[in-house]
Amino acid sequence: MTQVLLPRAGVPRRSLRDLLDHRSTSATVRRRVLKVACGAVVLGFLVWRLGTGPFLDGLRATTPWAVLAALVVTAGTTWCSAKRWSLVSAKLGRELPMRTAYAAYYRSQLINSTVPGGVVGDVHRAYRHGWRGVVWERVLGQVVQVAVVGALLLPGGWRWVGLGAVLLMALAGGAVLLLSTLAVAGHLVVFLVAAQSVGVDLTPLQLVPIGALVLLGAAIPLNVAGWGPREGVAVWAFTAFGSTAAAGLTVSVTFGVLATVATLPGLVVVLGGRRG
Repeated sequence: MTQVLLPRAGVPRRSLRDLLDHRSTSATVRRRVLKVACGAVVLGFLVWRLGTGPFLDGLRATTPWAVLAALVVTAGTTWCSAKRWSLVSAKLGRELPMRTAYAAYYRSQLINSTVPGGVVGDVHRAYRHGWRGVVWERVLGQVVQVAVVGALLLPGGWRWVGLGAVLLMALAGGAVLLLSTLAVAGHLVVFLVAAQSVGVDLTPLQLVPIGALVLLGAAIPLNVAGWGPREGVAVWAFTAFGSTAAAGLTVSVTFGVLATVATLPGLVVVLGGRRG
């Protein structure tokens, strides 16, 4: 005789929604692990091919004056990005005071630079202040960055024509695009500071397009707290422009350290929020 089993009293059955939420969470965790693993694989490959020397040289090249320059420039680029976010949010119907945006952007950069994945800070910012504003702000920033890279990679005199076109586009597009252009320029300045600290044998005209490519590599969300694709792109770009893979990796490490240290003012926001 077949026995029918009924649910015991007091034991709730898992709903379909609970199961779907569990599966969604598991898929999210797997994606995050995969992203971090990709960055770790790139770093492991670079260590295997080039050794640990370029990493140590990059750390040694991080001088106090370079850190100071990165802190000052990053304060400006963060203001430009926060202002862009504030303007975009206002156009979407959600007012975001500049003081709030500036503090939240610093905190977001600090999280991105210290938590595996490279986008956790942006996710946190979107969760607290609205997704649409953050998504549009990041998209506009990436579009301008790609346009700048494209212009810098044009041959000969066409490079200046391309940069002029990007500048005209930024001016015609209003404050948001202009702020994006200034933010990209600031990040390139930090990259030049890193290259100067290392002492690579390339001119600024050669280093600027390399730096633009490295910024694109840093934006790839398959990294370990920003590390991985950025270093891989740097190695390839320096080699393509007549330098060495070791020099590219060393500059990228110095740039990564400077970019991380420059986000440390975000600690003030994080600690202040915890006390609050």
